[in-house]
Amino acid sequence: MSKRRSRTISLLLGWAALSMVLAGCWDRLELEQRAVVLGVAIDTADPEAEEEESPITHLSGRFPVPDERMIRLTVQIAIPGKIPLGPGEGGGGGKGESGQTVWVIAVTGHTIDDALVNLQQQVSGRLFYGHLRVIVVSEAVAREGMENLNDYLRRNSEVRRMAWMMVSQGKAEDLMKATPQLERVPTLYLISTMDSAVRMGKLPENYIGMFWSNLSKLGQEAFLPYVRMRKEQNIEINGLAYFKGEKMIGKTKPLEIGTYMAIKGLNPAGYRGFVRLERPPGMVTIFATSRRAAMQVRIVDNEPKFTVRMFTEINLEEKLNNDFDVNSSDVLEEIQRENRKQLAKAAKALIEQTQRNGSDIFGFGEYLRAKKPRYWDREVKTPERWQSMYKNVSIEVDVDSRVRRIGMKAN
Repeated sequence: MSKRRSRTISLLLGWAALSMVLAGCWDRLELEQRAVVLGVAIDTADPEAEEEESPITHLSGRFPVPDERMIRLTVQIAIPGKIPLGPGEGGGGGKGESGQTVWVIAVTGHTIDDALVNLQQQVSGRLFYGHLRVIVVSEAVAREGMENLNDYLRRNSEVRRMAWMMVSQGKAEDLMKATPQLERVPTLYLISTMDSAVRMGKLPENYIGMFWSNLSKLGQEAFLPYVRMRKEQNIEINGLAYFKGEKMIGKTKPLEIGTYMAIKGLNPAGYRGFVRLERPPGMVTIFATSRRAAMQVRIVDNEPKFTVRMFTEINLEEKLNNDFDVNSSDVLEEIQRENRKQLAKAAKALIEQTQRNGSDIFGFGEYLRAKKPRYWDREVKTPERWQSMYKNVSIEVDVDSRVRRIGMKAN
């Protein structure tokens, strides 16, 4: 009897364990029942937006609403069966057959969550953010502050930390409505633009998770790609939008992206530039191929003093006149010398620009906190204190450069 009872108990336990494994699909939701959000754009709303808003999350005079300015949220929702699966017309056909692969819809709201609730009221399927890859924020919204946006996205478990967030010059909505010729899905074109820029050394890798990580640091500020849409519906990376806390405080020029990457020692290198020679007079175009950089800090008179040492390898791309021989060691040394001066000048100018705005996007504060923790705990302590100190801190720049290749010429 005891053996039979133990066997029965074992079978019951086995069936219980098996039933738990087989119950994995109890809460399944078919793809057709989901509204897959691919991209989101956030702009400031027009003054009359509150009058046009439907009473979905609040009633006038009964439920309070935030005092902040309303936002306009534009989303790209994938049309089931229309997203191309490969280089052909896989996935149910492309633009030529049925028009669009995505549905672009805009709503207004007092907060991000409020706007998405208003959107859900207009969409039959449940909004799903597991494939959200691009978030575009207008410069106006970024300068007012992104606390609400960052808080909502960080709390949403469906949002991937590998998505791209960017700041747009002008309306962010225009990027959601773009029709680029190289890609049938606008969001995929934006992703491809960012990823290709990273591979070619045109942009530092900076996914939304890295942006949030920099926001959380005590001695470093965050930045995002700054983009604008051209007349041909293509997207141009127009610099870096850098922040002070949650608010955008300034932006760089496109070439200064390369300067930032040189200061940080980020590879691959991908920017070209002109070098003017004095002896002999002339001009050449150079292309940076690799970089190295290192920071040092010392405390002098109770003040931190930083030194940034940079090294770049360059290739000679073209000679703009024929009055000198680039095979000469003297000419090559002149090219290296002038490139060092130009890069040092550009690096110093970019650092001073961020110092004026109190935005340490390079991480000097984090380096100080790591190397001199006692000084940080005694003199700095808070991000606000470092923002104030960073404006007047001493930073020296030392640059070395070498011409590695000058190319071939057939005689």
